[in-house]
Amino acid sequence: MVDTGGVMEDKVREFLENNFADAVIRTEIFRNQLSVYIRKEYLFDICQALLHDEALGFKFLSDICSLDWLGQSEEAEGRFEVIYNLFSLKYRYRFFIRVKLAGENPEIDSLTPLWNTADWLEREVYDLMGITFSGHPDLRKIVTPDDLEGHPLRKDFPLTYETPQFSHNKTEPPEVII
Repeated sequence: MVDTGGVMEDKVREFLENNFADAVIRTEIFRNQLSVYIRKEYLFDICQALLHDEALGFKFLSDICSLDWLGQSEEAEGRFEVIYNLFSLKYRYRFFIRVKLAGENPEIDSLTPLWNTADWLEREVYDLMGITFSGHPDLRKIVTPDDLEGHPLRKDFPLTYETPQFSHNKTEPPEVII
């Protein structure tokens, strides 16, 4: 069943209003997809309730990504934003839970006890953005080299530039191996 008339959107809003009214900061619609901004201390409880609610069927955590709002007007609400992409297989409906975090020591609860997919998704966000997921069973780098200092997707990560070497711009002759 595909949700085309906003029925699931209404059900999600009603679910959150009835069970977590204090948690919701605001909601937004972008390209017909619902985003719900919540207070970070409610994340685990909301996700657990959504996972176990058979009427909604949010059994799949599709993705976790993050944003760095450094230098933007959105930074006033929190420098970092973590976005959880939840999908109801039953209704083929997707919506986003968004949580703003402070710039100093950004930390949020891990969702690995709820969804196994959170394991590597949280490790990726940790590695590239430096957001800590408390309660994660193995929070370590997954993408960047172990000796790399910092988090390369942060806006304050130092930029470097290296000219790629091709046959047309290489100044020394290629080494011949016999």
